Amino acid sequence: MQESMRVPFVLRGEIIDDCTVEHGGRHGQARFLTPDIECALGRLPLREPSRMADLYSLTMDDIVEYLARLGKALDVRTNRHMQEAFALSCRTSGLSEPILRHYYELIPQSFEPAVVREMAERLVGIDYLEGWVEQASAVHTGVPTRVRAFGARCVHVIAGNVPMVSVGTVVRNAITRSDAIIKTPSNDPLTATAIARTMVEMDREHPLTRHMSVVYWKGGDESVEREIYDPRGVEKIVAWGGFASIRHVTRYLQPGLDLITLDPKHSSTIIGREAFADEATLESVARRLALDIGAMNQEGCVNARVVYVQSGTDAAGLARANRLGELAFAALQQLPEFLSTPHKAFDAALKDEIDGLRHAGDEYVVYGGRKNEGAIIVSQSDAPVDFARQLACRVGNIVPLDDIDMAVRSVNAYTQTIGIFPETLKTQLRDRLSYQGAQRLVSLGAAALFEDAATPQDGIEPVRRMCKWIVEQTSDPVMLDNLARGTM
Repeated sequence: MQESMRVPFVLRGEIIDDCTVEHGGRHGQARFLTPDIECALGRLPLREPSRMADLYSLTMDDIVEYLARLGKALDVRTNRHMQEAFALSCRTSGLSEPILRHYYELIPQSFEPAVVREMAERLVGIDYLEGWVEQASAVHTGVPTRVRAFGARCVHVIAGNVPMVSVGTVVRNAITRSDAIIKTPSNDPLTATAIARTMVEMDREHPLTRHMSVVYWKGGDESVEREIYDPRGVEKIVAWGGFASIRHVTRYLQPGLDLITLDPKHSSTIIGREAFADEATLESVARRLALDIGAMNQEGCVNARVVYVQSGTDAAGLARANRLGELAFAALQQLPEFLSTPHKAFDAALKDEIDGLRHAGDEYVVYGGRKNEGAIIVSQSDAPVDFARQLACRVGNIVPLDDIDMAVRSVNAYTQTIGIFPETLKTQLRDRLSYQGAQRLVSLGAAALFEDAATPQDGIEPVRRMCKWIVEQTSDPVMLDNLARGTM
């Protein structure tokens, strides 16, 4: 049994390191120690909203400069807090060490000035974050209405499938000038804490440091959550979580408390008949499909699971689908280790399901799935496996189709990302897929590639939702007087 690692709390510039309460991670025998959350409860919510005024002494230039310094300080090669976070994540995360190392090395890039400015501009609008913006109107004349985006007091219940969730939360909180309570997850309990500790060491009295708290408590603890989810101290809850955890949070909702949900989704793939034009094209499609299935060891909502392929369902069509499955499995084994590796904690129930398919006669062809290397299951009909929602650990299910419309009809409000080949098919289907509920359409192979991070997420604009949008109007006093007199 490995020694439990310490996970201190960070409360508005203060480190609390009296770690006496033990918790378990989600993989293996990993354990970690935190302070008793009861000691922090009274200090977490900001019950005096006027105390956020210090954030408005900062310009966007000040915020960008602070985050740039922070990014440089978060280099995992030199930052001992990030090194500890990486070490603990290697024990608690579903990601293997090479993948985690790749993400931790990328963290400073998220704080670069150009990245931060683009996020602020495109996700909210810097003018609205900096001051009151006049609203032009072709209908109303006179003094225009003005609008400004203000920060809010937020609780962030974050996910731990990749460390970048902690990074994005810190940046979003800073650019909106918000007050954050970050509840860390058991599969990544230390990354957000390491960032906040670095902020304290860099500048304990800086407003952005003073408006950041990072703590851990076991989700569902009513004695804790009843105290924290109180609109006298919190205005927004940004929750990443499954159905049960989101439903649990909703019991605390009341006027004055807004819930922004970033709940888990399922992602899929649609491949047109053009993939089978020749062997070279099919091999390229297989490599790109392996990326969508295998990146991040399929730990993300963005990863492909069910793959609809317009191969046909006659004997020749099934042969085409099986060939794609064979090539995709081989490509999955060749992915670079910083992107994907055999899963270190392969789901035992999923393994049983895969083993069961080998005795299902001619209904499925299975490539791999013997150990933890992942698998490609090729249905020999136009129906996914009945355990499609359990697909994980680098396991995909190819479903052959005669009619691409069946793939379109499979999409619903739980569908996040769809990788599509070829590009012409993406253009052809994008409106229909959007009607069905799809939230992100990408080129095949790019499901886990966020070339442009300053975009909506899960069909909403969460950063705009994090803000309070305040309206200021000025009316003509003569008009108001006449209105009161009834002489309009």
